[in-house]
Amino acid sequence: MRRLLLGTALVVLTLVAAACATESPGWTYAAPTEAPPSQPAASSDASAAPSEATASAAPTDAGPGSSGGATVQISALNIAFEQSEVSAPAGAPFVIHFDNKDASVPHDIAIKDASGTQVFKGDVVTGPAETDYNVPALPAGTYQFVCTIHPNMTGTLKVGG
Repeated sequence: MRRLLLGTALVVLTLVAAACATESPGWTYAAPTEAPPSQPAASSDASAAPSEATASAAPTDAGPGSSGGATVQISALNIAFEQSEVSAPAGAPFVIHFDNKDASVPHDIAIKDASGTQVFKGDVVTGPAETDYNVPALPAGTYQFVCTIHPNMTGTLKVGG
């Protein structure tokens, strides 16, 4: 009986030692990384995650592109935009650098003109993550920016003023 228990214990010990000695545990954890603000992630790969894509200059489309204009900073925290009012140049494309600080919460930015017509919509970004939206040239005026997922998140965009 003792020999059977001793043999079983040795087999179990050998299996545990072998399992601990493997080179790869089968899974790893890597902390999320963010692209530096000066180098927005631009991908033409249709399978790229929304937070890695940049918005295009098309008024209602979001895809890869670059406007090369002024940069407007907008961030989201606690299901609210941290900026209630921002400014951009009139008649020139510009970039919205969007920083979603809400962990595991999706946000986006849409821009609406005075009549409520959507003139731009960026990709949804699940935080924490940052992205750059390339916004086409807009005429001078006052616009509203809103998160289409959380309509209570709003702000004012003054173009040319």
